[in-house]
Amino acid sequence: MTIDLYINEANDYARDIGAPVYHPHVSVIHYDEVGAIRHTLNRTGCYGIFMQEEFPEGLVYGIGTYHEGDGSLIAFSPGQIGGKPDDGTRRQYHGWVLLFDSQFIQGSAIEQRLDGYQFFSYHSNEALVLTAQEKDALAQLMANLRRELATQAQALGHDDIVRDHILLILDYCNRFYMRQFKEMTAQGSDILSRFQQVLTDYYARGMQRANGLPSVKFCASELCLSPSYLGDIIRDALGESPKDYIRSFVVMRAKSLILSGRSIVQVSEDLGFEYPQHFTRMFKNATGQTPRQFFDSQRKR
Repeated sequence: MTIDLYINEANDYARDIGAPVYHPHVSVIHYDEVGAIRHTLNRTGCYGIFMQEEFPEGLVYGIGTYHEGDGSLIAFSPGQIGGKPDDGTRRQYHGWVLLFDSQFIQGSAIEQRLDGYQFFSYHSNEALVLTAQEKDALAQLMANLRRELATQAQALGHDDIVRDHILLILDYCNRFYMRQFKEMTAQGSDILSRFQQVLTDYYARGMQRANGLPSVKFCASELCLSPSYLGDIIRDALGESPKDYIRSFVVMRAKSLILSGRSIVQVSEDLGFEYPQHFTRMFKNATGQTPRQFFDSQRKR
């Protein structure tokens, strides 16, 4: 994967596409006014919010390729990769971009709240899908911020007001995230069913023999969710983490294999443990019994 543009600072993207530069650490771009631009696969060194009417087909976002249509928002934090590789074509986009440098928010309320802004940790197929009202609200906030950047650069308290505008935009994005999360949680039973099917298929395909125990990252990818987003949904629905859910699934499978008469070594291998003692330790931590004690207690019934 070849990176076309390194957005090390907030204004690098604006300079690349010919958009105005207003502030040394903050960039607000209105795609409608820029004209047709080239595609770029970007590595970001700053924070970014991209709200577009339509994202390009084959957009790379996080760990995969993004397939969402129109009316959505994606967010980047430093170190993430996203965009579409330059294929020589140019296209007119519609929407807004906000980019700001980490150093500009140091010690501010924005920095204090960053851990709570889950939308910055999104991966494949997890952009915020905005309603028409939400798009209008964010567009107005972006326009207000750009107006401040463009006309009040020398005014007293300018940077503080700019930070307040950014904080308001992020708080609105968080509101939209929570709305979408609640809608997703309402479908929690379906996600749990799909989660269990992913685990069942993992063993049915014998993937544990090459890859070991199923991981949260793998399951989340199969469900087109990020690990953190899957964690939010599972904790809300069950009060436990996806890792705990996987462990419970493995323990139930282990019990069935133990009662079938297989040896501890065979069960360990069938489940994907590298060493039998690792399986024994996990089983005892989960059940309070060693595999042998469990087998003996069930045989006595």
